[in-house]
Amino acid sequence: MTPTETPTATPTKAPSAAPTKTPTEAAEAVNMYRLYNPNSGEHFFTENTGERDHLVSVGWKYEGVAWKSPKTSDTPVYRMYNPNAGDHHYTTSVAERDWLKTKGWKCEGIGWYSDDQKGDAVYRLYNPNAKGAGAHHYTTSFKEREYLASIGWKYEGIGWFAVK
Repeated sequence: MTPTETPTATPTKAPSAAPTKTPTEAAEAVNMYRLYNPNSGEHFFTENTGERDHLVSVGWKYEGVAWKSPKTSDTPVYRMYNPNAGDHHYTTSVAERDWLKTKGWKCEGIGWYSDDQKGDAVYRLYNPNAKGAGAHHYTTSFKEREYLASIGWKYEGIGWFAVK
């Protein structure tokens, strides 16, 4: 990769559609991987190891497992993509998903699921100073949430829940 190339978060495989739940699957959890684009400032989350490995190969920094997500639940987390800014956004809100679509965002489907048992909170923050990608951040870390809020990020509440 040349210094002028910007890694993109174009998925190598679209998130899968909602599978049919079974009692065994509902209890299973999957790793959610956290990656960082040093050129755009965006954090990206995926359960897909192929997608994770591809992004690392084009310059994204792998930051480890961010949280565990249930394999299925009644609460999907929608993965949205802004092709103009090269940014991803994640939401459980159908209204927010649909509103973003009217603004040019592409719905990439269900990225993962929220824990209906409300295990560990995944906090959502917004950077009002971001110019393009990286305006939102998601973390289970209370310390990271508090640090980002102390430097100007706006805490928007709990985005969804991870498996405890």
